[in-house]
Amino acid sequence: MPYFLPISLTILAYFMGSVSAAIISCKLLNKVDPRTVGSKNPGATNVLRHAGKKAALFTLAGDLFKGLIPVAIGHAFGLDWMWLGLIGTAAFLGHLYPIYYGFKGGKGVATALGVYIGLQPVIGIVVVITWLVSALVFNISSLSALIATLLAPLYFYWITGSMPLLIILTIITAFIYWRHRSNIVEIIDGTEDKISDKKKK
Repeated sequence: MPYFLPISLTILAYFMGSVSAAIISCKLLNKVDPRTVGSKNPGATNVLRHAGKKAALFTLAGDLFKGLIPVAIGHAFGLDWMWLGLIGTAAFLGHLYPIYYGFKGGKGVATALGVYIGLQPVIGIVVVITWLVSALVFNISSLSALIATLLAPLYFYWITGSMPLLIILTIITAFIYWRHRSNIVEIIDGTEDKISDKKKK
């Protein structure tokens, strides 16, 4: 049963990805449910605006690690790029469509970053740096995410030369763009929230 291990890790990754760090951290810290305020997105940016830095930090770390850990386990078992990409995609899709929350999840950026770091730490950090530089320049979280995740598949293909991984990571990028379609409209209109915006009342 040569496929038992990678298939099992892929399934495990989905269930791990389905755990919402935003919902759990806000509940533990007695903060407002992020699904009921602001953008209603259970992600670090919305949590930061409405629940504070501590909850946002827990959310970011949790979302990163649930993408990183299953891919790192796959690496430990010597799986190839294709399987590692599929495992990472499963964790990512778990965040977007979590089985524990009626298949209504977040936009997946932090989990995708965790997947990138798990796949290849140096390239993953380059993607994170791309996000940070874009955030400093544009002061818009969603735009920074769109730029970083657009470039991520190209970074990985340049270093690994893996066509299956390029295809898989491009699919992740497509999902992120789809989940950010309303943000894209607001970016074009000039109405998208800034990172520096204060907590909305």
